Amino acid sequence: MAVDRVPVLKRCRSLDLDPIYLGIDKKSRRQPKRTNRKVSEYGLQLREKQKAKFIYGVLEKPFRNYYAKAERMKGTTGENLMVLLEMRLDNVLFRGGLGRTRMETRQIIDHKHVLVNGKCVNIPSYQVKVGDVIEIKEKCKSSERYKQIVETTAGRLTPGWVESDLENLRITVKETPTREAIDVPVNEMLIVELYSK
Repeated sequence: MAVDRVPVLKRCRSLDLDPIYLGIDKKSRRQPKRTNRKVSEYGLQLREKQKAKFIYGVLEKPFRNYYAKAERMKGTTGENLMVLLEMRLDNVLFRGGLGRTRMETRQIIDHKHVLVNGKCVNIPSYQVKVGDVIEIKEKCKSSERYKQIVETTAGRLTPGWVESDLENLRITVKETPTREAIDVPVNEMLIVELYSK
């Protein structure tokens, strides 16, 4: 399995991205070196794609598959792409506050701690549907790890399309998110332009 092992803060610096979007509170004090270099149109488009891939933790081939699926769906391709990425199981857990970062939620899913509608799911890219109930397995709920996660994420705002019950470690997906509800600093139109060349 391919794994992205680039240091997170270094990657955030190169993409001009605030680490808070990844659930990380640290800040890098280093300044990017090439501040006055002009970026081409292709460079801007590529940076937006890399930003989206990095935020959601998706590699190139699955990202291309998401784009192809978004193109076949009704509506705007860019918005469809963002909704598909947002409805991934690892992202929904992160949004609901059952993980400090998306990487942590991926690990929780890989360790088979997550039930979707009562069935164990260990695929982070699983597409969640409206009405799905996601919860942590009963035997894992008493773990010290989840107490720490809830303490850390209790102050975090959950989006309106997710109903989060942190006491019972349960999340309900109320509706499909709109582009306005997705607070990710990505210009999806540049990604569409990049792929439509």
